[in-house]
Amino acid sequence: MDNSPPPLDLATLDIFRTVAAEGSVTRAAERLQRVQSNVTTRVRQLEADLGTALFLREGKRMALTPEGEVLRGYADRLLALAEEARQAVRPGQPTGRLRLGSMESTAASRLPAPLAQLHRQWPEVALELTTGPTRELLERLRAHALDAVLVAWPPGQPADPALETQPVFTEELLLVLPPGHPPAAGPEDVQPGTLAVFEPGCTYRRVAQDWFAPRPQPMQCLELGSYHAILASVAGGGSVGIVPRSVLQLSPHAALLAQQPLARLDTLLIWRQGYRSAALDALRQVLLAG
Repeated sequence: MDNSPPPLDLATLDIFRTVAAEGSVTRAAERLQRVQSNVTTRVRQLEADLGTALFLREGKRMALTPEGEVLRGYADRLLALAEEARQAVRPGQPTGRLRLGSMESTAASRLPAPLAQLHRQWPEVALELTTGPTRELLERLRAHALDAVLVAWPPGQPADPALETQPVFTEELLLVLPPGHPPAAGPEDVQPGTLAVFEPGCTYRRVAQDWFAPRPQPMQCLELGSYHAILASVAGGGSVGIVPRSVLQLSPHAALLAQQPLARLDTLLIWRQGYRSAALDALRQVLLAG
């Protein structure tokens, strides 16, 4: 008699991952278009098969246990490999899910037109877009939680042989200063002592901090969650910021701020070494065509 546990089922792993992402069986069932009782049963059966609790149940809220966190990592990789296998046997036909990570600036200023073109040409590609800082996106790519990312490679960080890269955009980074601020030949000429930036892991933050490093008085960082907030903070006179020209051109108030070029940096499309899919090839084509 075979007493080995049943093999992990991909459909069940997808249900598990969706409940983990939504934090709720009800919302997971809506997203998966399944009845709630079916989702609950599949999760409980998975816990029984593995012999461990995967979720902490707090009322209707579901939070992963440490064991559940471990399984989520494996589920991401297994489901990503399954999708890759499906696409590999359908060469030349872009279909299925493509999980793309992007810096906030790239998503705002560069992606609307090419992603609209991708959808017109290949409506069967289900694109899932996630934004975040470069370091977080690269970590998620390596963990198979994303298929490709659009990021600026951190200055001074060596190339990763496990990743493939393709330059797609070149951004001109501008130092934005409060209205009326005189030109700054160097960091010591900048009057505000606060730098408005995104959270650690943002490549543009790293560029700005490196530029300000020789300043006798270190810059204090004000961490904000959007370029709108960064520009508002600079306009108020209390800080300076670093913003891509392509993003600044989207703001109707850009002319109010003093601006000067700071650096030029490529935005790279990055994917795991050996990863291939027709959907990714289609994305590369529309990005390079723009």
